Amino acid sequence: MAPLLDVKDLTVSFRQDGKLTPAVRGVSFHLERGETVALVGESGSGKSVSALSTVSLLGDTAHVEGSVTYEGQQMIGADEALLRKVRGNDISFIFQEPMTSLNPLHTIDKQLAESLALHQGLTGDALKERILELLVKVGINDAESRLGSYPHQLSGGQRQRVMIAMALANKPDVLIADEPTTALDVTIQAQILDLLHELKESEGMGLLFITHDLGVVRKIADRVCVMKQGEIVEQGRTAEIFDNPQHDYTKKLLGAEPTGSPAPLKEDAEEIAATENLKIWFPIQKGLMRRTVGHVKAVNDATLSVRAGETIGIVGESGSGKTTLALAMMRLIASEGGITFMGNDVRKWSTKELRHLRKDMQIVFQDPFGSLSPRMTCMQIIAEGLGIHNIDPERNKRELVHDVMIEVGLDPATMDRYPHEFSGGQRQRIAIARAMVLRPRLLVLDEPTSALDMTVQVQIVDLLRDLQVKYGLAYLFISHDLKVVRAMSHRVLVMKRGDVVEYGDVDALYDNPQTEYTRSLLQAAT
Repeated sequence: MAPLLDVKDLTVSFRQDGKLTPAVRGVSFHLERGETVALVGESGSGKSVSALSTVSLLGDTAHVEGSVTYEGQQMIGADEALLRKVRGNDISFIFQEPMTSLNPLHTIDKQLAESLALHQGLTGDALKERILELLVKVGINDAESRLGSYPHQLSGGQRQRVMIAMALANKPDVLIADEPTTALDVTIQAQILDLLHELKESEGMGLLFITHDLGVVRKIADRVCVMKQGEIVEQGRTAEIFDNPQHDYTKKLLGAEPTGSPAPLKEDAEEIAATENLKIWFPIQKGLMRRTVGHVKAVNDATLSVRAGETIGIVGESGSGKTTLALAMMRLIASEGGITFMGNDVRKWSTKELRHLRKDMQIVFQDPFGSLSPRMTCMQIIAEGLGIHNIDPERNKRELVHDVMIEVGLDPATMDRYPHEFSGGQRQRIAIARAMVLRPRLLVLDEPTSALDMTVQVQIVDLLRDLQVKYGLAYLFISHDLKVVRAMSHRVLVMKRGDVVEYGDVDALYDNPQTEYTRSLLQAAT
């Protein structure tokens, strides 16, 4: 019997400047009903291109050769009528970032209704009943009250569940999940993986799972295809690939996990920043007079300190207050309680008074592409702060940028390129260089590795540890990846719904957690 989805000798090239640039070469794999096949590899290896080829979603610049059959029907070169019937109906997609995949201008029920009305012709009460059934199936609590919500009113996990509901709306035979858990907290990630497994079993679907996270692959996949530079270099049963990899690249991927620990903290290390009983509550205002009727309690009673050469890891689920706490320490949002920075009580300092300290406190964000201006070159991005803070006015800015690019592992010859001309790992190095060129004392690292491949994660962790030793940097390291947190941190602070539930030495906390919540986070990460 023919496989549910069968890809043979798939080759994809993209036309650019009159030339064809190959992206996928000779890829072959198949997917059976009720089976999960994982496509793994680094960014640019051809995973998503291979998946999008299954229903001809690559656009006019793509030149596709080979064979892709769904239940014996050829998809390459198929007419639009057949492709429209198959897309979203028989073969559905879940994409990596639900915030950009969902329409921000439409409510959840409207977005779900569109597919159901198009493919099944449902209207009225039958349509609403089916939407509620789908939301309940994917674990949306109090589904009826969520129908009129917009995407920004939902958490990351809830948005991903809505994306899954949309993909399942027409009971597809094949579900293609493209990095569906990358940006999610470990507990939410575990829930989404369990949900996908349950739905695959109950609906009898075939699941094609695309990811760079090998920990996820081990949990969910029956078979694995390892891709490198557009080719499948190894494929087989998951246990066989993990226990006895044959290809050097597979061995490299499996070995790419942040290990080790930061350099020991000096006993006389000076305190760089600290908070005492910090509280951040955002007022909820309603009515014509905008009266305060309540508060969003983002952070309650947080006390911590970070010294030169020390990393404080901050972990917890989305909405727990991790980033809010860090922004308040940098006096970027209002708060109550004590804040000291380099020996100064900065609680009541004005924006003007804080200006001379700003170069000493810098941030590196999660999404290096979103945080870099697409209209500025690498050189302009890194040098921007030099002019603002009047750093080394006597030196040529290109020289300063040249030096810091070498320091973070970038080729100075690329300084006149734009962000889109760099890989994800290179863009994150640019973001680090932009902060480091000012020689800060405190660096807030807000999920700096979550969007990166495993091999690149290791490189960035090594780079950050080296820079910390060289310059005695204090880090606040915010992450949901507990393996990276352990490799980076001296102490760890665990947050839940604005409260600090545990705070202590990294090894003691990981080896002997004192709260049930910390234990659940660590268990979800294994």
